[in-house]
Amino acid sequence: MANAVLRAQGHGRRVFDVSWLSARSLSGASGGHYKVLVLGGGSGGITMSARMKRKVGAENVAVNHYYQPIWTLVGAGAKTVKSSGRTTASVVPSGVKWIKSRVQEIDPDKNIVRTDDGKEISYQYLIVALGIQLHYEKIKGLPEGFEYPKIGSNYSVKTVEKTWKALQDFKEGNAIFSFPNTPVKCAGAPQKIMYLSDAYLRKTGKRPKANIIYNTSLPVLFGIKKYADSLWDIVKNRDLTINLRHNLIEVRADRQEAVFEKLDSPGETVVYQYEMLHVTPPMGPPDVLKQNPLADAGGWLDLDKDTLQHKTYPNVFGIGDCTSLPTAKTAAAVAAQSAVLDRTITKVMQKDKPDKRYDGYTSCPLVTSYNTVILAEFDYNGQPLETFPIDQSKERRIMGLWGGPGPYRKIMHLGMK
Repeated sequence: MANAVLRAQGHGRRVFDVSWLSARSLSGASGGHYKVLVLGGGSGGITMSARMKRKVGAENVAVNHYYQPIWTLVGAGAKTVKSSGRTTASVVPSGVKWIKSRVQEIDPDKNIVRTDDGKEISYQYLIVALGIQLHYEKIKGLPEGFEYPKIGSNYSVKTVEKTWKALQDFKEGNAIFSFPNTPVKCAGAPQKIMYLSDAYLRKTGKRPKANIIYNTSLPVLFGIKKYADSLWDIVKNRDLTINLRHNLIEVRADRQEAVFEKLDSPGETVVYQYEMLHVTPPMGPPDVLKQNPLADAGGWLDLDKDTLQHKTYPNVFGIGDCTSLPTAKTAAAVAAQSAVLDRTITKVMQKDKPDKRYDGYTSCPLVTSYNTVILAEFDYNGQPLETFPIDQSKERRIMGLWGGPGPYRKIMHLGMK
């Protein structure tokens, strides 16, 4: 039996440029049968394919992809889009078959996946790693507003360089950064670009003429108080304006106006003139999961939060942003989930009960300037779960982009944690 990875319309942590990819025809009406079928080509899908290839295998097919976490730095001019792209041959494990078709329908009752080229692919075990879907269209005036200058978004390869252009061209006025009223991947990213923009404007002498505004739909600056307290100190020291419970609902790009609804005052809106606007779009589960038996009421893959096994279909598993797991959606979370999921699937294949538990670990490196980071690491309960034996809520130069795997954490704490 072979292991296959299908690309779906959902957005993974690694975002693929599919504009030039055509669905490859498979011989016959059937797309074949696989022991393990992995849906999605983001970090979750790639990671689980690497782990599963030890159990099943097939040929490898290369396509092009981008590594999205770098895009925060692209938008701030510290990296280039080109540096974030590489061939999938360098990251997809050898022995993994890549089927260049989009997932159109999942039928878990029949153990079948239907693709957009009319094929049916059956499976014994299914791993769903379809990522999260961006919804710029839910903001009035977008995505067409991106055709105008002074507006960008680090969440799309088509708009991330526009962020850097808007920052470079900034003269004076409001630089506005938004956070939507939906779950998002890497909840720290929308404010990372704010801190980097502040640093750039200071470096170029433009900061005295800039009013930097962070409008977030959330009632807090960051969900974990320990790190939020440190961020509030930074905000105060750098004279940044934070407006809580403000949700971007319209962009009038031709007039350089952004309209926000005040979530605590229904029906009330406020209009901001901007010289620069960074948009974090509303996000949601992939369309293919919505109204599917695999989804919960919100459209997310309905998993047991401890074992990552589906609550209803025991031969279905999930990982990453498309899941119902109550933790932040980050690449670091995927890394922690993958070890648990690998063990869970192994036990299920052996007709045994899963015995390893995912504690909700996730990591969010909050980049606060071009060379400093607050490294937030925490679990399901919102409790810090830190790697280093120091206070990671303090802004430091030594952290870097750390994933914080458990074994290293234990070593760093001399076995005490």
